[in-house]
Amino acid sequence: MSKTELDETAARTSLVTVCRDANRLGINQGTSGNASIRWADGMLVTPSALPYDSMTPDDIVFVDADGTATGSRRPSSEWRFHLDILAARPEFRAVLHLHSAAATALATLREGIPPFHYMVAVAGGDSIRCGGYATYGTPELSAIAVAALEGRSACLLANHGMIACGASPARALALAIEVEALADQYLRARSVGSPVLLTDAEMTDVLARFAGYRSPSPATGSAGAQASGAVS
Repeated sequence: MSKTELDETAARTSLVTVCRDANRLGINQGTSGNASIRWADGMLVTPSALPYDSMTPDDIVFVDADGTATGSRRPSSEWRFHLDILAARPEFRAVLHLHSAAATALATLREGIPPFHYMVAVAGGDSIRCGGYATYGTPELSAIAVAALEGRSACLLANHGMIACGASPARALALAIEVEALADQYLRARSVGSPVLLTDAEMTDVLARFAGYRSPSPATGSAGAQASGAVS
């Protein structure tokens, strides 16, 4: 087996692993949700309606830049927004879409996550937006997702779920876990009162600190690198 074949097998395996991990962690369920990773002139994406416990790397589908699928199965019904996000955001290598409970509950209110906690900056801005509603799998939903992610690495989709992006499927999952925790905390706070929001200046300070974590100087050493893994 060539290095390219080994690399592709590893990429395919990473998608299977991240989907199984999401279900095991309780932030996804059944066959809902999907994942992709940038590959060649397109992407590798999870197949449609296949239980993750029975999914193998061979079930992963390749979709080229024109949207043509190659593989033994149909690509996820949401393949379009995966492809469009990766095209619009070259810094991302992986996209993860989940129907996690708290984020989805908040999305049914058609509300994003405001700066009630400094960790909202984990998604790259002073809020985590909620994009509008469109039928799943449509070009309209894809356009909404790309717009909601502008300047961000995660968003909610109205009456649907969340999207988290990153340098790898594992990093996208780590971000999704953070977003789900924030959604849960925000809903809990809202249930008993109105959370006090951080100011623009306070969030600007946090974002600057997070940017430093992502680009550690030699003086920060391994601690900076570890922080980068936690927040990017």
